[in-house]
Amino acid sequence: MHAQSKCDNANAYLVSAYSHAKSSYDANNISHLKYSAHRSLESINLAKKTLEDCNCSKALEQTNKALEVLAKVDDQPTYEDGRYFVKRAKEFCKQSVIEMDKCATSSYSMQNIEAEYVADATDTNDLASLKNEQAALLAQQEALKRKEAEIKRQLAEQKEKKLLLEKQQLVVSYEKMIDLNIKTYNETLKSCNCGHQTIVKSSNSVNTSDLSTEALKTHYTNQLKSLASKYLAELDSCKL
Repeated sequence: MHAQSKCDNANAYLVSAYSHAKSSYDANNISHLKYSAHRSLESINLAKKTLEDCNCSKALEQTNKALEVLAKVDDQPTYEDGRYFVKRAKEFCKQSVIEMDKCATSSYSMQNIEAEYVADATDTNDLASLKNEQAALLAQQEALKRKEAEIKRQLAEQKEKKLLLEKQQLVVSYEKMIDLNIKTYNETLKSCNCGHQTIVKSSNSVNTSDLSTEALKTHYTNQLKSLASKYLAELDSCKL
């Protein structure tokens, strides 16, 4: 009877240790996780004081394993690291209660473990639901990334078209200016009656579509300077 009483006490402590380990695993921050883990560790130490008299070696073995991993929780720097050890401790604590039920006649702990199995099944369903939500979110993120890439491509095309249009307008503007200058130069020289050489455009053809805006400006500025030089040279020859 005395030995059975010690087993019942150990059993109650192990159930308490399992409950605290589960609370630790379910905690949403590292402070609560470590607090509940410490409570579980206290219950396991209390259980060990009476467990050796119960002649239930497998329960003691699982208890020692739980004690070993729980002792490492306090030293973990992050929530994820601590939760890893708590998860292992929770399984060891559960197994220790199961082993105690095999050794003892009391149905108290088995009823609690069955309830915890139901809770664990609920946790599994919740985890599956969360995984499905995560997958849906990842799919949405991928769709948004593709949409963002498409918008960037369209913006790049619009920018390129705008730049091409601006270059075309610049070319037309310079060509008109050159034509007007040539017309003016030739009309002025004709009025001098010097038998001048007709001023014409340069025969050097350039693919303006390959030039940047700045290169276009330089190209046409040089043409204007060349035409002006030819015009001045014709004027000087008339004076002679």
